[in-house]
Amino acid sequence: MPTYAHPGDAGMDVRSIEELTLEPGARALVHTGLVFQLPPDAEAQVRPRSGLALKHGVTVLNSPGTIDAGYRGEVGVILVNLGQQPFKVEKGMKIAQVVVSRVEQAEIVEVQETDETDRGSGGFGSTGVI
Repeated sequence: MPTYAHPGDAGMDVRSIEELTLEPGARALVHTGLVFQLPPDAEAQVRPRSGLALKHGVTVLNSPGTIDAGYRGEVGVILVNLGQQPFKVEKGMKIAQVVVSRVEQAEIVEVQETDETDRGSGGFGSTGVI
């Protein structure tokens, strides 16, 4: 079962139910054995564990992965090894964390133009680095 490590934590640790080795540059779907039944107005996001990323270069490839409320299949975690050494995933190892949050669906409306703002269309580094 997913567990919160500390009171007040946002993410629950998710564990592997299998063993495998990720070679440097490799990715794999790691099975968790979990199936979620979320409320209709919720989602779960699968996120990396900071310790695996810092110490081993292992992260969740499609971060954050989204588990929709209507999905009833097994939760799998796509791990990638960006490190220099092979990484062994052990059975029972904490491989990711899951954060459950409320979802609000937007009403999409087509328009011909939008309101002006100070920022305008500035993006991708438009504010500089300092």
